[in-house]
Amino acid sequence: MAKLTKNRKLALSKIEPGKTYSLKEAATLLKEITTTKFDASIDIDVRLNIDPRKANQMVRGTVILPHGTGKEKKVLVLCTPEAETEAKEAGADYVGLDEYIEKIKNGWIDFDVIIAQPAVMGKIGSLGRILGPRGLMPNPKSGTVTDDVAKAVKEIKQGKIDFKADKYGIVHASVGRISFTPEQIVDNVREFIRALIKLKPAGVKGMYIKSIYLSTTMSPGLKIDPKSIEEN
Repeated sequence: MAKLTKNRKLALSKIEPGKTYSLKEAATLLKEITTTKFDASIDIDVRLNIDPRKANQMVRGTVILPHGTGKEKKVLVLCTPEAETEAKEAGADYVGLDEYIEKIKNGWIDFDVIIAQPAVMGKIGSLGRILGPRGLMPNPKSGTVTDDVAKAVKEIKQGKIDFKADKYGIVHASVGRISFTPEQIVDNVREFIRALIKLKPAGVKGMYIKSIYLSTTMSPGLKIDPKSIEEN
């Protein structure tokens, strides 16, 4: 069994065993129990009362976090020459088509998101085995396959993230950084949960959100009271 470090012991001493925290309490406590020297990611795990095996209960969507993710995302736009200028003006880091397809085939993946026009998806299909396992394949459901590439780039740069329930009905996402203020953390979590609630499948009966946990990259998880999400 790994030996607990001094910082880990201190963090655990500040957590009440079995306690369910309000969102505001957790946002403040996370900053106290995170001792990493880097700007740790704030992660949320939401267990939903769904059966992901049923197509009509799959939960997948996008949300623009009010304060962004705290990480500058590198965006690659794969498009026709006619759309290159608007993509660049919107803030895309890389814009083009054939040359980037070849680079990806040769192992280049120095980007976080790919946005593609529907017209070029036929050329991108061969990249599925490379991009698919990494969650980088453009998808209309996440808004990354679109003719309005400028809008898509701007949204991602503003803090848009996409999320999807896993096979256990749990949605995992990064909703900020530990350098955020407690108020910013609260705002981002609220917006994320609101987006989840809007996607509640019609076939779900009873309680939709079963549990919510917040943690940072290396901190213990804090259980959140769902009723506290909208409290002032």
